[in-house]
Amino acid sequence: MPNRSPKIVIISGGTSGMGRATALERLARGDIVIVIGSDESKGNALIAQAANTNLRFVKADLSSIAELRRVATLVAEQHDTVDALALFANRLSPTRRVTADGLEYTFALYYLSRYLLADYLRPLLDRSSDPVIINVAGVGNTAGGIEWGDPQLSRRYRLIRAQLQAGRANDLAGVAFAERASSKARYVLYHPGFTRSGGDQHPNPLVRNIIKVLARFFARRVADSIRPIVGWIDQPPSAPLSAIDRGRPVDPSLRTLDRADAARLVAYTEDLLTTGVG
Repeated sequence: MPNRSPKIVIISGGTSGMGRATALERLARGDIVIVIGSDESKGNALIAQAANTNLRFVKADLSSIAELRRVATLVAEQHDTVDALALFANRLSPTRRVTADGLEYTFALYYLSRYLLADYLRPLLDRSSDPVIINVAGVGNTAGGIEWGDPQLSRRYRLIRAQLQAGRANDLAGVAFAERASSKARYVLYHPGFTRSGGDQHPNPLVRNIIKVLARFFARRVADSIRPIVGWIDQPPSAPLSAIDRGRPVDPSLRTLDRADAARLVAYTEDLLTTGVG
């Protein structure tokens, strides 16, 4: 794109799958891309493949609140604005794990890291002329929900329950962010559908192989799944909140996008940040 100023693009979970593909595509368009991830070897491999001085890899444990603050500080020290924040970070945990902050790991990584990066980087996003946040999760899916009586899943942890809860929490995070009239950033909730990406994450080898076989025949190509993301970075939607499920707009009245639940989750989250899980 000639005569276009480079955008500053932050990608969490950008060393593999759709995050990695988005990073490479934005670099090809001349943008400055900061990829955040926990695996240094994957970060170095991305740097070697891209061979582009506009790419920076920041190694960070995105399940850690202190690390998220550190990342936001690093970005603010080097850039006055951020044009796009693309959120991909997630990892399957077959057993319940607790982070250094005392939080259930999936809740911390899949939901809280995205909530906090959007919050910490909001001042920089608001300095952009056309800022956008893209949260890649499972909007439109109505399975699961917030376990209000036990959000940290201390009593009945299951991998699928944790993933579904964090996915629904991301839906509500988008609703809550869009309610903040003071922010310029448009928020996009995006469910790409079954994509040939991340199939090697499942801890069960048999399930992992089944997913790979199914992906070969039924999953979308990564390039197809990231095409809307790349487009939204260039031209964000006009609405404060957009929810797209496999190319189709999601009905905003869906119960998983309930404004009261969004406010309740924000209150719970902010209380956690203030007082701690205990």
